[in-house]
Amino acid sequence: MSEPISYADFERVDIRVGTITDAQPFPEARKPAIKLWIDFGGEIGVKRSSAQLTVHYSPDRLIGRQVVAVVNFPPRQIGPIMSEVLVLGVPDENGAVVLLKPDLGVPKGGRMF
Repeated sequence: MSEPISYADFERVDIRVGTITDAQPFPEARKPAIKLWIDFGGEIGVKRSSAQLTVHYSPDRLIGRQVVAVVNFPPRQIGPIMSEVLVLGVPDENGAVVLLKPDLGVPKGGRMF
């Protein structure tokens, strides 16, 4: 079990829903990954990310999909791209990432609470 945090700590994590507008293979990554462009709507706009999703997802099947991501971590250099958000997922029984997504379509930029 992980270390407990306060509710105030949790409130500081800005988790939003975005729609993937583009997805490209990322052969330069050390581990197989896909480059993502995610639209979070007006306030946040389009942000880039890199995610190790190649076991269950192909770039063409990700476009148009809603995802959940942390949008207030500092950007992180991943090879030649700057990853601006952290897309959230959970491992399957073999450790491959399965994306988290809303059960129903929701507006871009919707904040998780």
